[in-house]
Amino acid sequence: MKEIKFEKRELPIIEKIIVESIKTRVLKANAKGGIVAFSGGVDSSLVLCLSKKALDKNLIALIMPEKGITPEKDIEDALKLVNKLKIDYEIIEINDFVESFSKVLRRGKKEAKEYSVYNSKPRIRMIINYLYANTLNYIVIGTSNKTELLLGYGTKYGDLGADIYPIGDLYKTQVWQLAEYMGIDAEIVKKVPSAGLWVGQTDEEEIGYTYEQIDSVLYALVDLELSVRETCELLNISEEAVLDLYLRIVKSEHKRKPPTITKISRMCLDKDWKYPVERE
Repeated sequence: MKEIKFEKRELPIIEKIIVESIKTRVLKANAKGGIVAFSGGVDSSLVLCLSKKALDKNLIALIMPEKGITPEKDIEDALKLVNKLKIDYEIIEINDFVESFSKVLRRGKKEAKEYSVYNSKPRIRMIINYLYANTLNYIVIGTSNKTELLLGYGTKYGDLGADIYPIGDLYKTQVWQLAEYMGIDAEIVKKVPSAGLWVGQTDEEEIGYTYEQIDSVLYALVDLELSVRETCELLNISEEAVLDLYLRIVKSEHKRKPPTITKISRMCLDKDWKYPVERE
């Protein structure tokens, strides 16, 4: 199987392609610059560095920690990078917003309510992103990678809410590779991936597999267009694990597409008309 990672000679080409895509999207939108929600993790660090090359001074990093949840080290790493790159930034704590939303939610079981509040956090950050973007005529530059997008590992209308995904066609393992090539601090590159929704949360523990395992399976299923069984045989991985990841792709499709529009046509006025899925 072809290696997922890029060859060294390909890295500067990938960097240039992404930088030019950011420039083009801003121009097409007739915008003045871009907003990046910056967590201090490797994905947002890479996007910030690429955006800096594309937009220079027309870029704002929004650092939006949740006091008591966001590790201080993440904030330190974020500040270190924005200062190093001389990027304009704002620090906005989201605790008050989260508390307000928690008080609004009066229905549902405790566990379901807690999880809904967790998901409100990336949506709060999205609202703040667009609050700034709309005011300044900037676009929102998303930080989701290909692995997250395929698995639906993100919050709809939250961290998945953006105008462009510069690293949306890079698997997580490729993100690490490009970040290292671009000279991003090793502490950030090697940091344990986390969405930061609750204390101690990590991506790999929540998903149930390492990113290396996930990417190899996704690459076989999506890029090589292999079946579940073929992927199992190629990678020597259990069918249960491959099927689990395959179903995650299928079930999360709604996160990668705009909402379904119910079509109304003259056919509907025919009393014998049936919705297509009901036809024999």
